[in-house]
Amino acid sequence: MKFDTKVIHSGIQEDPATGAINIPIYQTSTYHQKELGGGAKYEYTRGENPSRFAVESVMAELENGVAGFAFSSGMAAIHATMGLLQTGDHIVMSNDVYGGTFRLVDRILKPLGITATTVDTTNEAELVAAIQPATKMIYLESPSNPLLHVTDIQQAAKIAHEHGALAVVDNTFASPYNQTPLDLGADIVIHSGTKYLGGHGDLLSGFVIVNTAELAERIKFIQMSTGAVLSPQDSYLVQRSLKTLALRMERHNQNAVDLVEFLKSHPKVHRIYFPGLEGTADYEIAKRQMNGFGGMVSLELNPGLDTKKFVESFHLFKLAESLGGVESLIEVPAGMTHASIPREIRIANGIQDELVRISVGIENSADLIEDMKQALEQI
Repeated sequence: MKFDTKVIHSGIQEDPATGAINIPIYQTSTYHQKELGGGAKYEYTRGENPSRFAVESVMAELENGVAGFAFSSGMAAIHATMGLLQTGDHIVMSNDVYGGTFRLVDRILKPLGITATTVDTTNEAELVAAIQPATKMIYLESPSNPLLHVTDIQQAAKIAHEHGALAVVDNTFASPYNQTPLDLGADIVIHSGTKYLGGHGDLLSGFVIVNTAELAERIKFIQMSTGAVLSPQDSYLVQRSLKTLALRMERHNQNAVDLVEFLKSHPKVHRIYFPGLEGTADYEIAKRQMNGFGGMVSLELNPGLDTKKFVESFHLFKLAESLGGVESLIEVPAGMTHASIPREIRIANGIQDELVRISVGIENSADLIEDMKQALEQI
């Protein structure tokens, strides 16, 4: 099936009890077991819930994985994946990852004896040089957050496997519409389902999709043991939203291209970060491994311009964290999503104070460009 058909007909799309074409919200914590030790599929909702299992089955198919697991947030999904590591293990990680991921590794895993090295994962030599005997995971964001750099996933996965490590890709910015990392050799794909998968700014969710039964068993154990599972209500909402993912992503992709075309020639814009920007190394890789360039755009204003006044001058773009919703959002990573990263590390990794990250929504692109134009005129 083509993707836009697949999102509507994948996984469990019918309630086996009634034939309803929308899986009901099974708002229950426990289940009646017909006999003691009878091996019932559903015993307790932390372990299994029909609403959650339905959306997990869809995500497994969309990412071409063996199994999918739904969590209460993107960070819960990342934490569960990091739970595969043990004291003494080492991670190689993209140097411009989401601030929450950096905080998890630096403030929670590091005291437990799990170390990490951050590198430019788009640079193969740097990636190889960072690997240690204890390296058990290469963790990528592609495109990355917030600089939208694109890593050659196939090459990174090959390097990981040559050194006995797992290749993990946070695919949030691309969505499975634009990219399927498991097909490129990754072992695990992570999503903050709060973003494009949910798409309407009304829920939190996270997903882990794996490529082997052995990894599925391990992630399932962590999910059940730690309990950060997706609620029945939010499971229903994500599955509802996935049915329009292809339509929404097509519009996100095109609107981002249109906005970048306007920004390219604006005298107040110092630099643009976007995978679809021709003439860049990111573009060449993205063209090869992605079906579209996504709806995220980052830009640096010229030094000295008032970033605060700029982001507060919009009418359609809302000043808010998060991304991937139908409405356009704008934020300043240095003071918002990446504030938990020390400034010297942010600057060293290219996240300047003048950097602005934009989540381009599905509004009319002409209206978005007009709003951007008037905001730039305010500074």
